[in-house]
Amino acid sequence: MTPALWGRAWHGLAWLALIVVLGAGQAHADDGLPTADLTVGEQTLTIEIAATERSRRVGLMHRDHLPGDHGMLFVWARPAQYGMWMQNTRIPLDVAFINADFTITNIATMTPHSTRIHEAKRPVRYALEVNAGWFEAHGIGAGDRVQDLERVLGRSD
Repeated sequence: MTPALWGRAWHGLAWLALIVVLGAGQAHADDGLPTADLTVGEQTLTIEIAATERSRRVGLMHRDHLPGDHGMLFVWARPAQYGMWMQNTRIPLDVAFINADFTITNIATMTPHSTRIHEAKRPVRYALEVNAGWFEAHGIGAGDRVQDLERVLGRSD
């Protein structure tokens, strides 16, 4: 192999290694988030808790799958009309916006890779993302209270 050909091959391998490393970092951006079991209605979800600016920004981006009994809870310090979007999110999700007394204000279904913002109808402190259709399949809607959230937040809020 000539030095020029060897240099091009090495350059290509270096780029491939960089792409693999960066891709792996994005796919596992959720590592290290606190988790808890949360009862919603009569169903139990294993949730990851996104309570920092970075974890809320990344959310469920770059994932190819979310198990049916899993979700992500977004926690903010003070109530506001927060919005969610699906940029870089590959799986269809529902988001339930939850106010400070743990009542669901509204639920939105979100499409993968969309930049459309889905907003809480009233000020909320929490949002719960699950696979699209999960809330409807379990008969959970606006006005329902997530009573178990108080217990979960006692450990993480």
